[in-house]
Amino acid sequence: MITSGQIRMARAFLRWSIEDLAKKSGVGASTIKRMETFDGVPSARVENLQAIKDTFIATKKIKFESENSISVKE
Repeated sequence: MITSGQIRMARAFLRWSIEDLAKKSGVGASTIKRMETFDGVPSARVENLQAIKDTFIATKKIKFESENSISVKE
């Protein structure tokens, strides 16, 4: 799955606001804000976590290396 730290890191690398990620992933901005406050895997619907992860992967700039890290490609 995806952790809150990975969400924050990927969003920062892409220079996306929470609203940008919400529009691209179909997950509500308030849900994303809540997810980002957790440590580890957020308490959220699996479908929402997967939608966010898939959105990042679709950019072809973010790769999820392990449980707590990402790699980025310019």
